[in-house]
Amino acid sequence: MKEQKEAIMKSWVSGTQNSDFTIYNLPFGIFKNKRLGPRAGIAIGDKIVDLSALHDHGFFPDIKLPERIFLEGSLNRFIRLGKPTTKKVRERVQQLLSEENPDLKDHQVRGKVMITRKDVEMLMPVEVGDYTDFYSSKEHATNVGSMFRDPDNALLPNWKHLPVGYHGRASSIIPSGQPIYRPKGQFKDPEKKEPDFGPTRKLDFELEMAFITGKDTKMGDSISTEDAEDYIFGFVLFNDWSARDIQAWEYVPLGPFLGKSFASSISPWIVTLEALEPFRAPSPIQEVEVLPYLKCQKDHGFDINLEVFLQPEKGNENLICKSNYKYMYWNIAQQLAHQTINGCNIKVGDMYASGTISGPTKENYGSMLELTWKGSQPLQLEGGKERKFIEDGDTVKMKGYGEKGGIRVGFGEVTTKVLPAKGN
Repeated sequence: MKEQKEAIMKSWVSGTQNSDFTIYNLPFGIFKNKRLGPRAGIAIGDKIVDLSALHDHGFFPDIKLPERIFLEGSLNRFIRLGKPTTKKVRERVQQLLSEENPDLKDHQVRGKVMITRKDVEMLMPVEVGDYTDFYSSKEHATNVGSMFRDPDNALLPNWKHLPVGYHGRASSIIPSGQPIYRPKGQFKDPEKKEPDFGPTRKLDFELEMAFITGKDTKMGDSISTEDAEDYIFGFVLFNDWSARDIQAWEYVPLGPFLGKSFASSISPWIVTLEALEPFRAPSPIQEVEVLPYLKCQKDHGFDINLEVFLQPEKGNENLICKSNYKYMYWNIAQQLAHQTINGCNIKVGDMYASGTISGPTKENYGSMLELTWKGSQPLQLEGGKERKFIEDGDTVKMKGYGEKGGIRVGFGEVTTKVLPAKGN
């Protein structure tokens, strides 16, 4: 007997089928417009469901929700209600938006609930208390090690035994659309005895994804790989901006500092772990047997296509990178287990970036450092332009999406323009 194919869900909202924001996705974000103050919404096609309006008009009768929960400037308090509640809200919205359900489609308040997405300003979706940046792509770590150390021993001795990471700067994480200024700092040319100071000459993007935690823990507690996903609310795209020359001079002996802390950009919609379930995939085989606390009983990788575009101030957009989140050697469960194994407490809204996501071929490299091999092989752009690193006026855009069996779940984009350095 032939297995019956599950019917594809459709929405009565027009233009959703090939959108990043299909009825299978329904990511959460914070938005405002000229008429409405900051509030929580769910994206569907080119619309946003105003969750506060939906709540006010009684569309969540069986879900216990605090008053004004959707009128906050971040999703932290909503996420803290726990997955049993946040999942019910998402599932209820999915019911209301489904093709055969007239409850919202034919309701007189539909116009108040459904907001046109292009008419709003997207804000940071969460208040980020703490931020960790991992270094979990073997291809990226190998490329960097080959460039700066020894191609035959590119990975440091600890790399295959634990998810390497550092504690980053939460205050400079910004939403898509907000420009950044070229950072200034110290850097040293190899042929000079003393360092110079000025705007970075080697500004770079790093293609990453980040997960956001949805539960608090107490100091002294650890999270197992088996329980890790219970603590993860969802994901965003993450551009970890880097000043390579500043970074190279300062990182010994304590690691990244001013070369990283000036800005990181994220996509504004949080795609939930539940929405990504159809794209679950095995991680690469780990070549060294890990310690028991890092062993996993199931797959924690995700098949998410990733793209990076570079657009000069005067010129067309150029696709310069195509990668995939499934290349990550260390997965989210291992990252969170390692983060907390020493008893470090976590909080709702904390952000954990993957590190640059590079794959096995040059088109999969997730940074200019790799794509141009430290600037020695400039990237050729349309119109005869070339780039070694990112220049003033350039806009970098990252996109991500999963697609399988007629189901599409996307992240939208994180787009950032680079402005000249401020002051002297």
